[in-house]
Amino acid sequence: MSFNKKSVFILYDQFHNLVLYGVIGIFSASLDFLIFYTLSTILGIFYLFANTISVITGISISFVLNKNYNFKVKDKGFKRFVIFLSVGIGGLFISSSLLYLFIDILAIHVVISKVLSIIFVVIIQFILNKSVTFKKNLL
Repeated sequence: MSFNKKSVFILYDQFHNLVLYGVIGIFSASLDFLIFYTLSTILGIFYLFANTISVITGISISFVLNKNYNFKVKDKGFKRFVIFLSVGIGGLFISSSLLYLFIDILAIHVVISKVLSIIFVVIIQFILNKSVTFKKNLL
């Protein structure tokens, strides 16, 4: 199968954004996890409160990095942040629900539960942020 130059550049552009989104996501999720672990395990803070703090921190860092370095959108920053935050809060709700399910109902260890919730939420948030928050022609 052969590709023309335009097709190669289109694939590179899409792949580049996906890879960078993944790197930023890993960094943000790692920060989220580190804060969550520190607050819940080391400091003994209730896991749902620790999760709220860690997720909001991860969301904020992820937005700034994706806006400036990945999707490189400069317009409508406040509107984009509100959308990103809404997606993130939806992710927080899903994450907290999953944590409750995994920890309190299924009795899965808190750390394993957090990792599982991060994987699930990241997939949903990527799809929404790519197609809504950082689309080029945001209304």
